[in-house]
Amino acid sequence: MKVIGKSYDKKDGIRLAMGAPAYTEDLYDTKSHLTVKLLRSPHPFARIVNIDTSAALALEGVVAVYTHHDVPKTQYTRAGQNFPEPSNYDKRMLDEYVRYVGDEVAIIAAETERAAEEAMKLIKVEYEVFEPVVDAEKAIGHPSVIHPEGVVEKIPSGVDVENNIAATYVLAYGNLEDAFSKCTHVVEHKYYTQAQAHVMMETHRSNAHLDHNDRLVVTTSTQVPFHARRILAHALDLPVSKIRVIKPRIGGGFGGKQALHTEFYTAFVTLKTGRPSMLTYTRKEAFESTYTRHPMVFTYKVGADDAGIIRAIKVNGISDTGAYGEHARTVFSAACLKVISMYNKMDAFDFEGNVVYTNRTPGGALRGYGTTQGVFAIESAINELAHEMGMDPCRIRELNHTAEGETHLVYRAFGSDGIKKPLKLIENNKMSTCIEHGKKLIGWDEKYGKPQVNGNKVRGVGMALSMQGSGIPSIDMGAAIIKLNEDGSFNLMMGATDLGTGSDTVLAQIAAEVLSVPLEKISVHSSDTDVTPFDVGAYASSTTYITGTAVINAAEDIRSQILNEGAAMIEEAPEQCEYDGERVFCGEKSINLADLAMKLLYVKNQKQLVGHGSHVTEKSPPPFLAGFAEVEVDMETGEFEIIDYVASVDGGAILNPKLALIQMEGGLVQGMGMAVFEDVKFIDGKLKTNSLLEYKIPTRSDVPKITVDFVESYEPSGPFGGKSVGEVCINTPSPAIADAIFNATGVRIRKLPVTPEKIILGKMGYDV
Repeated sequence: MKVIGKSYDKKDGIRLAMGAPAYTEDLYDTKSHLTVKLLRSPHPFARIVNIDTSAALALEGVVAVYTHHDVPKTQYTRAGQNFPEPSNYDKRMLDEYVRYVGDEVAIIAAETERAAEEAMKLIKVEYEVFEPVVDAEKAIGHPSVIHPEGVVEKIPSGVDVENNIAATYVLAYGNLEDAFSKCTHVVEHKYYTQAQAHVMMETHRSNAHLDHNDRLVVTTSTQVPFHARRILAHALDLPVSKIRVIKPRIGGGFGGKQALHTEFYTAFVTLKTGRPSMLTYTRKEAFESTYTRHPMVFTYKVGADDAGIIRAIKVNGISDTGAYGEHARTVFSAACLKVISMYNKMDAFDFEGNVVYTNRTPGGALRGYGTTQGVFAIESAINELAHEMGMDPCRIRELNHTAEGETHLVYRAFGSDGIKKPLKLIENNKMSTCIEHGKKLIGWDEKYGKPQVNGNKVRGVGMALSMQGSGIPSIDMGAAIIKLNEDGSFNLMMGATDLGTGSDTVLAQIAAEVLSVPLEKISVHSSDTDVTPFDVGAYASSTTYITGTAVINAAEDIRSQILNEGAAMIEEAPEQCEYDGERVFCGEKSINLADLAMKLLYVKNQKQLVGHGSHVTEKSPPPFLAGFAEVEVDMETGEFEIIDYVASVDGGAILNPKLALIQMEGGLVQGMGMAVFEDVKFIDGKLKTNSLLEYKIPTRSDVPKITVDFVESYEPSGPFGGKSVGEVCINTPSPAIADAIFNATGVRIRKLPVTPEKIILGKMGYDV
């Protein structure tokens, strides 16, 4: 390999770091744009009885104010997922009902931001206020029905609006009662995961204008430009052909931009006024009015026999989707499918639960996508089971985890949809090696069960496992086009979206490797729905695995064309010729790539060489990770530090070690944030943590020693043996840190985040 496996900087890294214009607001002179602002609900649940916009409209500089009387009544989902969307259509651009503090009430379009903000203060709204549903565990059967008008299911998900149920999920295998009867050790506990905010550096924003053909052009910071075009077309009742969506550079997403937030409003204002418009969410709006991670609660009952074989698992869960059911069922199902799948020696399991509506900020996609919540619950339960049995937590996992050459047990099960999933063979799985490496790197054998005491402080270690996926099988699809230029360079055009992860660079490496050219010869263009080919977008750890294979197909296509055209130029049979990235040759006869391209465009048998490829697969090979934490706790105050964190990961072949390391480190720190810092708090249905003063995320000074150990494997279905590392990294910090706290202090924390107060309360005997 000349390019693959090498550490390259991000292609755009230096220029972005130096402030080069590249983001949504950089690309247009927005001085002539209408400023769009949204008036939002102060109530968690209410109906708009009357709304008076006359004073706002009379204000100088205000161009328009729109209410629910003015916009289409179409129901849609904001979730950027495949079609038909698995999320309920339960959202309108503006509605007579408002379902959380921050829900949209009116759209203001003004010449200046100041005029828009002044106009907001002049809009008079009369509300009929209802009792809100603020506790997910009390949502079912609550007297308040959050969606009394009903919702549309594009795919049956078990919605029951009368009981505030957005979706149900059931998956079971074997005879559970019989399986538990064989268990000599059983633990049963309830585990809570909290909401988490995305806190990407660039908040949500978009602008819209009409082009010279009166087509709507929306430039937006999105992870899903093609889904955005389709959803906008539905919401605005426009043909897809009348909409163009452009994704410039993005300042982070983490799943929060796998949805449409601002786009409806800029598009609507531009269509109504004919003028360009711009909407930029404040940080407060990003916190209150977009998405959080779905909070979940799981009751896990796990049983094992004397030999340490886990025979039975029973799970009952509740997921809080907030006011709208975006990603509701799919996130919850991931908390089963990508979690229970780690273990396959069981005789039986039963996973069931509901996703419920509440009057809180909606849940949505966030890195880990349900697996993060599920891993905290199952790995905490297995750590408790190991403690109950007096068994090393590493040993019980070595005995039970799914191994190479086996199939996932969950795919032998029937779910509530009645569809039996196809068995999935694990073609590569280095989990055992990850555990072995992680133990050595953290010093497990020297430290586990032997807390080190130094005065008031005590140290302990803990561990957890995780797996994820690489794209969504049979759904995620990517495509690529590669064009040869007259100097022998190439344009790589993809619908894939680089969120700042460096995927454009990795995909260019794949093209360069197949074409046998230096990386510098590949220029990347992504993503513009008019110019680049279709791609589902950046989510589900899919880009390298799915779009990467599409790039291989496109590169092989144009490589074959280069060989054929080169052979024709030197008047030899293609099968007699070779191509080495610089020339096509046969013995002494040759033509270099630049000469070939120039002649093809200007001189002889003129044509443009364009290779294309697309890719979809039934496979989603999981990456595997073993995470180990060491903590130091002050036993008098409960204050603690994460001293050391080791992540040993099987992510297949690593195509760019530097960028893979950045992904891993970022995900681990984000996981630590969820474990000990981040907590979305509501008071009476209103989000309290709506600023970076209130909502704490880890900073550089909080990051401990982190060791990332790549246990390389070769995934036969992946590009050059690769699979994903983008999400699996976030899952283990919470259970591993909670277990390290227990092993140091004896306090088992089952409600995230882990805090000093909970450690002290736990010592006092409270349930934490």
